[in-house]
Amino acid sequence: MKPSLRSALLAALTLATLSAWAGQPPEWSQPQKPFRIYGNTYYVGTRGLTSILITSPQGLVLIDGTLPQNVKQIEANIQALGFRLTDVKVILNTHAHFDHAGGIAELARDTGARVEASSAGAKALMLGGKDPADPQYGEASPYAPVPHVATVPDLGVVQVGDVAITAHYTPGHTPGATTWTWRSCEAGRCMNMVFADSLGAYAADGYRFSDPAHPERLENYRRSIETIASLPCDILLSPHPDQSDLLERVAKRDAGTKPDPVVDGHACRAYAEEGRAKLEARLAKEKATAAGGKGGR
Repeated sequence: MKPSLRSALLAALTLATLSAWAGQPPEWSQPQKPFRIYGNTYYVGTRGLTSILITSPQGLVLIDGTLPQNVKQIEANIQALGFRLTDVKVILNTHAHFDHAGGIAELARDTGARVEASSAGAKALMLGGKDPADPQYGEASPYAPVPHVATVPDLGVVQVGDVAITAHYTPGHTPGATTWTWRSCEAGRCMNMVFADSLGAYAADGYRFSDPAHPERLENYRRSIETIASLPCDILLSPHPDQSDLLERVAKRDAGTKPDPVVDGHACRAYAEEGRAKLEARLAKEKATAAGGKGGR
C-alpha cells in the first residue's frame, strides 16, 4: 500500500473512532503531570487512563497506550522525565480495548519499540480491537491495528536490562486480559508492583458470561479473580487510576501522610473482591434476563 493511501486510511479510521467516542469521560484525555510511583516505575498517562513507564539503564518498558489522541501527551510525559522516546524498547498491554490500546500502533512507530501481549491479546491488537471473542464486540470502538505483536506466554517474563516483568493471564474482561508484575526498588527497599487488569464484567447486549455453551467464560473469569487476589502485592496499579485510587493515594503521600498510602499489601485482595462482586451482580442480571425469556449468544 502506498504511504499516502495508508495515511489517508489511518486518518479516516482515527476520525471514525474519535467520533464514536465523542462522549467519553473528559478525564480520559485530561493532562496529568508525570510522576514517580516508586523506584523505577513512573506514571505517564492522563488523569483517567493509566500508562506506566518502567526504566532500566538498558531501556524502557511502557505498559498501555491509552487513546489515540493521547499519544502526544504520553510521549511528552516520557520526555519530561528526561528519557528519549527511542529508549522505549518494549510496549505491553493489559487488554486490547480502544481506551488502553488505541495509541499503541503510533507509539510503536514513534519509539521503534516492539509490542508484546498475551496470545489472545496479540490477536486482538493486530485486529485493531475487532475481536469477535470480546464480550464487548460490536460496541467497543476499533483503532489502528498493530502490525506486529509478539506473544508472551502465561507466566512468561519480558526482560529489558535488569527489569523482569511477568505476564499473568487474567481473562474475563477480555479474552486476552493480562496482569503484569515486577519489582521496583528505592533506597534499598523493594516493592512488588502489580498492574492488575480490569475485572469489570461488561458486555454487549446478548452476551452471557454464564452461557452454558461456553463454560470457560465463567471458569476463566473466576480463576482470574483468584490469580489477582493471590499475587504478592505491595503497590496496585490499574488501567483506570480510579479503579485503584492511585492519584488520590499519591496526593496523600505528597501531602506527607504516613505511612505511605501508595503502599498497601491488601490492595490486590480488595481489588479482586470488588471484581468478584461485579461479576456476581452481572450473573444475577443474566439470570433475571434469562428468566424473562430473553436469549443470549
